[in-house]
Amino acid sequence: MSVFEGFLSTPEVLDAFSDHRFVDAMLRFEAALARAQAQLGLIPESAAHSIVGSCKVELFDVAKILRESGRAGSVAIPLVKSLKEAVGLFNAEAVPFVHFGSTSQDVIDSAMALVTRDAVRLVDADLGKAIEALLQHAVRHAETPVLARTLMQPASVTSFGLKCANWAAPLVRSRARIATAAHHALKLQLGGAVGTLAQMKGQGAQLRQHVAQALGLADAGIAWHTQRDEWVALGCELAIVVGSLGKIATDIALMGQYEVGELAEPTEPGRGGSSAMPHKRNPVASMVALAASQRAPQRVAALLATMPQQHERALGAWQAELAEWPQLLMSTHGSVRAMAGALPGLQVDAASMLANIEHLRAELPREAADEWFDPALAKNAGTLALAQVDALRASAAATTTSKESVR
Repeated sequence: MSVFEGFLSTPEVLDAFSDHRFVDAMLRFEAALARAQAQLGLIPESAAHSIVGSCKVELFDVAKILRESGRAGSVAIPLVKSLKEAVGLFNAEAVPFVHFGSTSQDVIDSAMALVTRDAVRLVDADLGKAIEALLQHAVRHAETPVLARTLMQPASVTSFGLKCANWAAPLVRSRARIATAAHHALKLQLGGAVGTLAQMKGQGAQLRQHVAQALGLADAGIAWHTQRDEWVALGCELAIVVGSLGKIATDIALMGQYEVGELAEPTEPGRGGSSAMPHKRNPVASMVALAASQRAPQRVAALLATMPQQHERALGAWQAELAEWPQLLMSTHGSVRAMAGALPGLQVDAASMLANIEHLRAELPREAADEWFDPALAKNAGTLALAQVDALRASAAATTTSKESVR
């Protein structure tokens, strides 16, 4: 991560994909694997005890493991080497059972699923806050008149409440789709060298179930080493919500221009100021969301490009996917967090909204002005806004119920 990326993401998601957290997730996989293999009689209990006891990230030189990954071609190889060394210090007979019957992609994909689960939970929580803020604005300003704009020009009168409801709708849909996609994508990877778990003496299915349960991941029922469709589908859904947030940010930034003066992001010390022009109030939350919306498409394009993978294990494509994935989540949560922080305190200048309408009314013949720019038109828009809020709340409640039943 460069100095120019940090403020476009959040400390929580940066931590979720940090070197320390990822190595810890890999060790959790190795511990769960050894424990399950011992339960099934595939390795000795004493070996599993030694392996599990050594799977503590604080015992490892994470920086060294990462340095050696370049030469090894995978971060799993130096990790397993270090784990064997740690186990061997106390129980040399257990060393052959470290990472037994597994492969590098098993531990890395499973670890990526674990840290991604944490990141998706962060996205979901802040997305819920952003949605709730918009729905509250939609109710509060259900009949607040505002100019609708089409092709970047003033069109007719709508209500700011309807505008907020329309902003919220794609977020509600995305939240539901992300939950569904995550349910399908966040699965254990465990197939061994070529996906057959050949060393597990016919107990591969039971082993997979045990390890999945221990890690709280779904059991795919098979190795998905080069079946990346559900994983990439989750990435696509995350990018879509970034695009929807970017649309909201675009509207807020345009409505917040000084010459328009209808909206403003909340202010606080150190936020949105200018180093040279003290009168400025820069919409920094919108800026972060817009930056994310311009970066996410490239990340998803890269994910899609990596899907044609060779035979049972990929050369290059999978490795490229791994490099893109954290960046997509960092942009996603950066965007969601920025808007979730700004939307509740969004400053709505209803007087400026009405003044902009009246300014146009004054420039048009009476008949045209009454037809297109009568503030009373907002009443009908308000009825639509309130109906949409009810529908969106019902949809959001159904999504929450569905997520809880899955858990």
